[in-house]
Amino acid sequence: MVDILHRVAVEKIPPDAVYRALTTIDGLAGWWTTDTSGDASEGGVIEFRFPPGGFDMKVLETTPGSHVRWEVVDGPEEWVGTTVDWRLNAVDDWTVVMFEHQGWERPVEFMHHCSTKWATYLMSLKGLLESGAGAPAPHDVHIAFPD
Repeated sequence: MVDILHRVAVEKIPPDAVYRALTTIDGLAGWWTTDTSGDASEGGVIEFRFPPGGFDMKVLETTPGSHVRWEVVDGPEEWVGTTVDWRLNAVDDWTVVMFEHQGWERPVEFMHHCSTKWATYLMSLKGLLESGAGAPAPHDVHIAFPD
């Protein structure tokens, strides 16, 4: 198994604000995709839609201000059964976000694409929190993935 790993620090934003951006439908729609719906509470399923598809994530764990964990229950074959883990740590005037998309079977080309997209969305999260303006799909950075 292989994982996608990223780290981003958000300046002058407390962990609770980052946590809300990861655990509310409005927060998620502000940085990942505007087409977000479902139940973001622990045990619920969040539906994220992108042109041309999407993902359904079951919320496995939420620890206010410090941790969020999802399991992919529907979406591309390579994603189903993987988990997405967010750990938040306050360091001085920063909140450090440690991100892991865990459990990929092998590092296929699509995983490389997804790693790049995750990086753009983490920067969108940072932008939303620091300036009030994220870049969720369909307003995100587009990178080609030819079939």
